[in-house]
Amino acid sequence: MTFLNVPYAEKDEARALGARWNPGRKRWYVPTGVALEPFQKWLGAAAASGGRSDSAAAKLAVGANYVALAHACNPFEPCAECTAQLADGAWAKARAALLDTVAGLGRGR
Repeated sequence: MTFLNVPYAEKDEARALGARWNPGRKRWYVPTGVALEPFQKWLGAAAASGGRSDSAAAKLAVGANYVALAHACNPFEPCAECTAQLADGAWAKARAALLDTVAGLGRGR
């Protein structure tokens, strides 16, 4: 799967060429096994980094704790491929703080 940097105005063109929408990442992508040549104009900085693009401005938009994952999975659910990549660093600390906050809300903090 290769993510694309597709502006909203060009979404129909990308779809016609075979791109698909990933609702979890809010990104267009080329499925594995599909030739990338027709999608060259959308393979840019965002596609290379795995970052999410602002579909209106086609600019890379990532958060402070963003980690590009090799595949589309939910980082809040166990994943054998991503566990090691997400275990260390700022992302893991931010996730732990978020889970602690959510647990505190459930206790009526």
